[in-house]
Amino acid sequence: MFLKKLIKKLSLLLCATCITACQPHDKNILKVGTISGPETELMQVAQEVAKKQFGLTIQIVEFSDYIQPNAALSDGDIDANMFQHQPYLDQQIKDKHYALVTVGKTFIYPMGIYSNKIKHINDIKSQAIVGLPNDPSNEGRALLLLQKAKLITLKKEAGIYATVNDILENPKQLQFKELDAAQLARALPDVDIAVINTNYAIPAGLTPTKDAILLEGKDSPYANIIVVRTNEVNDPRIKQLVASFQSDAVRKAAQRIFKNQALPAW
Repeated sequence: MFLKKLIKKLSLLLCATCITACQPHDKNILKVGTISGPETELMQVAQEVAKKQFGLTIQIVEFSDYIQPNAALSDGDIDANMFQHQPYLDQQIKDKHYALVTVGKTFIYPMGIYSNKIKHINDIKSQAIVGLPNDPSNEGRALLLLQKAKLITLKKEAGIYATVNDILENPKQLQFKELDAAQLARALPDVDIAVINTNYAIPAGLTPTKDAILLEGKDSPYANIIVVRTNEVNDPRIKQLVASFQSDAVRKAAQRIFKNQALPAW
């Protein structure tokens, strides 16, 4: 009798555990990864819109680098992320074999060339030190901007993932210092010029349209995106997230936070 009761209790406990572990996603909660800084502020606005319009609770998970958000999304620790552009995601998928996909665009944050030492791109001297972001897609993006400035010439086949090894002509014998994208603004005193993303320039007190000696145009292909796992594209919560972010409230917040430097891409 005792053994039967014990087996029954164990069966009930296992059943309860299975029910808890096997429950589907909470229909009203979504974990979204962002990079600490201005874009997190935009997601906080979207968080308010989602709660008000859809009853959706967005839990924001902040990261401090570009590597963790895709790994966390792939591992299932978060449900979506918003921090990267398509070329960076494409490279991550190629390198890490992530099953991730874009579900919506956010803003274009033009990359610019900045300097504490010169005022015009033509003032760059021979053997000047150039600060570059060290992640693959942003480095390629920076080099393409330097090519636009006619400071270097890249191999035609290099494309958007160009590295310093793809430089065909470097008439001023520029020296390149590759750093984490978040460190470039702080490195300005130690380099002659640095190529900096807008989302790092503004927190450092730089205004792209005013302080950059050269800035990407509105035709930049580097719009930031909202990314999810491929098997959750049709999750209603994902569609609500995209709608909440692509709202007038977020657009207005971006104008304020980025001082009219962020261009809506939707």
